[in-house]
Amino acid sequence: MTVPWTAKSPPQTQPITHNDDVVRSRQQARTYAQACGLSLVEQTKFITAASELARNTLVYGGGGEMRAGQVERHGRRGVAAVFEDSGPGIPDTELALTDGWTSGGGLGLGLSGARRLVDEFFLDTEVDRGTTVTIIKWAR
Repeated sequence: MTVPWTAKSPPQTQPITHNDDVVRSRQQARTYAQACGLSLVEQTKFITAASELARNTLVYGGGGEMRAGQVERHGRRGVAAVFEDSGPGIPDTELALTDGWTSGGGLGLGLSGARRLVDEFFLDTEVDRGTTVTIIKWAR
């Protein structure tokens, strides 16, 4: 999925290699969500989804990066974040996107919860190749 980054807001890259980077990713998501004019509720949804995906990138993907920035499509403004890792990939995406399922000790709300919180959610994964998750939240 190619993200339609706006010319005045090229994406910023945040490495995700330590727990502190998850916090930095969340802060970066907040900055872009505010800048594009999302309401407080919509900001919170986007930030929560970004935080979950950053944590997944670190814990399950072994680390990676987040690219985030403002987006525009058909005159609409929004914010997008792309999370990439070179980890083991997800062998069963349908199962991984099922509410309540977890491959670890969590609540099983990471991927499925993130998908519910945003307007657009794209998952690209392959075993032994890694995972890329793209999320977009549009300003209303």
